[in-house]
Amino acid sequence: MVNFNHMDGDVNVVVIGGGTGSFAVLSGLKKYCKHITALVSMADDGGSTGMLRDELGVLPPGDVRQCLVALSNSPKLRDLFNYRFDEGSLAGHSFGNLFLTALQKTTGSFADAVDTASKLLDTGGHRVVPITLDQVTLVADDGERVIRHEREIREADFLNARPKVWLDPTPTPNPVALEAIRDADLIVIAPGGLYESLGASLVVPGIGRALAESRAKKLYVCNLMNQERHTKDFTVVDFADELERLAGCEFLDEVLYNSNYPNNEIVARYALEGEHPVLSSKAKRHYARRGVDLLSGTIWQNNSKKDPIAHQRALIRHDVDKLAKNILKNLA
Repeated sequence: MVNFNHMDGDVNVVVIGGGTGSFAVLSGLKKYCKHITALVSMADDGGSTGMLRDELGVLPPGDVRQCLVALSNSPKLRDLFNYRFDEGSLAGHSFGNLFLTALQKTTGSFADAVDTASKLLDTGGHRVVPITLDQVTLVADDGERVIRHEREIREADFLNARPKVWLDPTPTPNPVALEAIRDADLIVIAPGGLYESLGASLVVPGIGRALAESRAKKLYVCNLMNQERHTKDFTVVDFADELERLAGCEFLDEVLYNSNYPNNEIVARYALEGEHPVLSSKAKRHYARRGVDLLSGTIWQNNSKKDPIAHQRALIRHDVDKLAKNILKNLA
């Protein structure tokens, strides 16, 4: 075992996910790690990203942009890529999404576009890699209906169903992503939408097998809150079990979860929208579970239209430094 306090950061870390969950994990880890690869789902089709996909036929830039911004060492360029237009014909689009789209059009390669943006944003030894380079649509079947598009799945009510999830057409995994998984020392599954960004990554053919065969330690950071439509009453074990079901194999070594129950008043505000803190479970599994305080000690609410990273209601959130230190603690 390697004690975190004596680590020099010279380990290969892979983070799988997208959106705000990956943003939190990457923001914390970049302070301690020299080599991070963020593997990003290519199924996002909502908001600005969805409009650009529909109108220009490009691969989705949104989650890639968020990961690039998280890893960037240039505050001014971070702000620029975060800037979202709120009027005129560009209303709803972020500058970063438009920039990545323009790069893809001019280079003819989304991978080249991401590499160019990485250099501009000064991500150092870190990189962002699409998990597939195919145009795909996320599909879910809950036994009663088939739902297409991540934006529709996000709003769907699965009741007590645990849906089958796949990508259409069946994609080819990005060889660079498979190589990153194979060469990793630590693989982190970030918190996020279970049947959206995480599911869209894990159901890519070959990804589950690569995770199971990788020599790396594989750790899942469980969500802080349940989401009524998809994960109502889910425990930590339910989340982790679903990840492995979606991947098609057992691959987890450890699950990290928050054990600090939030302020009752704040919990009550979330409960109005059907969201509740994720609780532990005593069920026996092959993976270890570690509960620690991962909550931010500050209550923060963002109302800026220029910052697409943060949700309007971000009262219960991870402390990125606590998160990073506990991810890296006792790294095998």
